[in-house]
Amino acid sequence: MKRALLTLAVLCFALAGRAQIVNRLNVDKDVFERYAWGRMQEYSPDNLVLADSLYALGNRTGNFRYKCLALSLEFPVRFAQGDYARMDESALELKEILADKRDAHFRSFYFSSLHEYCQYLVHIGRASDAMLEARAMERLASAEKRPLGKMYAYRIIGLIQSDRENTFLAIRNFEQAVRYCKEARAEQDLPNLYILIAQENIAMHNFVAADDYCVLAEGYQQFSRSIGMKVLMTRAYLYYTQGRMDSFWESYSQLLENPLYQHQTDADSRLSMDICYLRSKGRLDEALAAADSLGTARARFEQKHGIYADLGRYDGAYSSLMGLMGAKDSIYIKVQNEDLAILDAEMNNAALREEAQRLKAQNQITILLGFLVMFAIAFFAILLSQWQLRQNLEEMRRKNNEALAVRRAFQKAMEAKEAENNYKVKILQNRTTNPLTGYEDFLDI
Repeated sequence: MKRALLTLAVLCFALAGRAQIVNRLNVDKDVFERYAWGRMQEYSPDNLVLADSLYALGNRTGNFRYKCLALSLEFPVRFAQGDYARMDESALELKEILADKRDAHFRSFYFSSLHEYCQYLVHIGRASDAMLEARAMERLASAEKRPLGKMYAYRIIGLIQSDRENTFLAIRNFEQAVRYCKEARAEQDLPNLYILIAQENIAMHNFVAADDYCVLAEGYQQFSRSIGMKVLMTRAYLYYTQGRMDSFWESYSQLLENPLYQHQTDADSRLSMDICYLRSKGRLDEALAAADSLGTARARFEQKHGIYADLGRYDGAYSSLMGLMGAKDSIYIKVQNEDLAILDAEMNNAALREEAQRLKAQNQITILLGFLVMFAIAFFAILLSQWQLRQNLEEMRRKNNEALAVRRAFQKAMEAKEAENNYKVKILQNRTTNPLTGYEDFLDI
């Protein structure tokens, strides 16, 4: 039963107005104010009148932007009324209009609108359709390198995993959505993601982590007044799950006094909270009657199973459990989970491919830098060796010059000695004796 409440709460937080209503299609001020007013009361049937007027204005002026605004306003009302065929038609027309519009603002509106449509698909049990939309969105976002589209795609998969009670996988995909949200610098969407992660932590009884994410979400209240209401609703479920009834009753009273709670949450989410209150007060028969008013068979069986158990009426609890199992349909869930596993693998493989490309680019840069460093070292080594060679050549030249000078000096000395010897030989050859004096006279020849 607690998980059923969390599932409805996830839907509420995903749908309860956008974190910040942005004029993504750049329409004139008057039209945007009318559209923004409609978004603030998105489940009101009056929005169909507003949507019709905007659509007619688009036809008269030939402005596709007005028609897109009108179609997006229809989603919540058609969902609340159970008119899913018209909801599908509106989504299809919006996709056809914006399919070839690649401007960044148009793409943002395209992604956000399809994300909202997919949330309704998940809630009414059409996870396969939501999965296919998410796959198409992720591929388009990857091809055009738009992290905002990836954020919405992973958020949808997180909601599907949450609906299938795959809590760990839901958190993993929501964390991926947080990553791409930051990359897209779409801070206004962060608080809703933090609240969704908080919801999954409540389901896992990680109460400290759940409260930490509530605190993170509260830090973004400047983007929208509804964030405070969403955090309050999350904490109400947290207190209820912990059994802190005094805190739960106080939070519940504050929600009833908050006008945003009435205007920006769907009837099933409010009814789910009412059932929590009635059960906490022991008003089980009233809670059982309220459960019959829930919109989907799965939600009714989940609620009634827990209420019958509280009443000690185990036959009713068993009957509700059997109805719940039939509503879930084990084979259907198996197929869905296999499809989800394939999609999750594809999307994670895409992320891995992107990471591999990034690492490849880094490696190429590293290799190039390494080559440049090696080239610089080699060039420096060549310069150094050339300088050393030049120095060695200069030293050799100096030594050669010194040796040549010594050699020349020695040669001159030898030539001088040879000249001296030649001179002495000549003297000896021309020596004579004077008979008068008995002395030897030396005559020059």
